[in-house]
Amino acid sequence: MSDIHSLGSFPDRSRAGASGREEASNVVPLFADGALPDIEDLRLSEDDRRELVGWTIACAERLLPLFQAERPDDDRPREALAAAEAFLRGELDIDAVREKAFACHEAARQAQDPSAVAAARVCGQAVAVAHLAGHSRQVPRHTARAFPGDRSRRDEELAWQRMSIPARFDAYVYDGD
Repeated sequence: MSDIHSLGSFPDRSRAGASGREEASNVVPLFADGALPDIEDLRLSEDDRRELVGWTIACAERLLPLFQAERPDDDRPREALAAAEAFLRGELDIDAVREKAFACHEAARQAQDPSAVAAARVCGQAVAVAHLAGHSRQVPRHTARAFPGDRSRRDEELAWQRMSIPARFDAYVYDGD
């Protein structure tokens, strides 16, 4: 079975005919222009960062209740995610979004429970992707720390993230760094 990276991206050797030449395929390439992000480039284009921000927001929203359970009156992570959404709509610039990311990390420093700390860190990293795409690589790392006593829940969340990432960014996030 092919993995998502190979669907339409590389020749399928199993489709070779008797002549040894690859036969025509009706598979539509996942990346029509072949443009995969360079895993060495921590910045990436603004369009790429916007696409990654969408994924990181979704990841962070799933963890936000872990922070809110300890600090229900601390709105910094929620406000940061709202700022990231405003960035996606073109309503906020990168500098304004970065300030919200810094506020998330301050909220993480003030939290006590490891799950709350990790959730706030995921929010901060998610928002920081607007500025620097490389922050996306920290989302799975902090997510893994959000479930210190529940390996099953941790694995479930990490699997959801991996399945939900835009396919062209999988290697960038998971193999980069």
